[in-house]
Amino acid sequence: MRFLVVTTLLILNFITVFAQNWKPEVKENIPLDSIRLSDPCILADKNTATYYMTGTGGLLWKSKDLKLWTGPFVVAQTDPDSWMGSCPMIWAAELHQYNGKYYYFATFTNRDVIIDTVKGNEIERRASHVLVSDKPDGPYVPMQDPTYLPADKPTLDGTFWVDKDGKPYMVYCYEWLQNWNGTIEKIELKSDLSGTIGEGKVLFRAHDSPWSREKDDDGNIGPSRVTDGPWLFETQTGKLGMLWTSWAFEDYVQGVAYSESGTLDGPWIQEKEPITPPNFGHGMLFRTFDGKLLLSAHSHKDINGRYVRIPHLFEVDDSGDKLVIVGPYRP
Repeated sequence: MRFLVVTTLLILNFITVFAQNWKPEVKENIPLDSIRLSDPCILADKNTATYYMTGTGGLLWKSKDLKLWTGPFVVAQTDPDSWMGSCPMIWAAELHQYNGKYYYFATFTNRDVIIDTVKGNEIERRASHVLVSDKPDGPYVPMQDPTYLPADKPTLDGTFWVDKDGKPYMVYCYEWLQNWNGTIEKIELKSDLSGTIGEGKVLFRAHDSPWSREKDDDGNIGPSRVTDGPWLFETQTGKLGMLWTSWAFEDYVQGVAYSESGTLDGPWIQEKEPITPPNFGHGMLFRTFDGKLLLSAHSHKDINGRYVRIPHLFEVDDSGDKLVIVGPYRP
């Protein structure tokens, strides 16, 4: 499993660097299943009656109907003099609307800076960060604070949530490559999301999962060490839940946890079984303009040693205390 994950990361590194140096040709009427994209996140923007999709690679697509898309567009403008360097990799970008602004949560990696070496693996400077724009299609630019999370820890897949205390938070992963048992953590954000307040707090650990599996270096089978792609939601009954992704041996797997307290502090109770079929993961939720709740995720497939990831949509029922996948959604 370790080889599979590291190989996947190397391929994503290549894709992201390629995207950052590539001047894309914008095309129209692209079917969703013709787009190759990891970690697809869709913002349904009522102000423009448009769906905006982004993800790993930092590019953006637009659609009026979720079926045909226009893109890709470059929307992230990072500071070359910042810790990110001149050409950071961009993973798992998300778009969030909050208090009249649009925010771009993403994982940025500076491959020229090594912060640690663990078990022979060099760990690059990687962190979740937030950019801002007045428009959903950007450009998204840096805000006040140069860093959001500690420079000596690799963090990724930051997402956004306003908790019951009315305060905004970033929920993110502390990467398994350094701590060898990945965590999902929260940290308070400033009111305008321009930086963080205080220190991160662990919500749960990768080994809490009953549905993930891996074989360790000694051949023992146990839970995976990987935490990936958190996404917060509330059901119609007010139950707070979190989508997150890991691995079951060579299968990419999407699980769910629910908070007993109804707040980020939990405790978080993990569902026993994954919510989607094997090799669908890094999910998020959004409502269509006609009120359907959809889960956006990518499929993960190895074709002759090449990983192919394609956005997929599932219709979801959240009328009870737990999410239920109704089935594939075909716009």
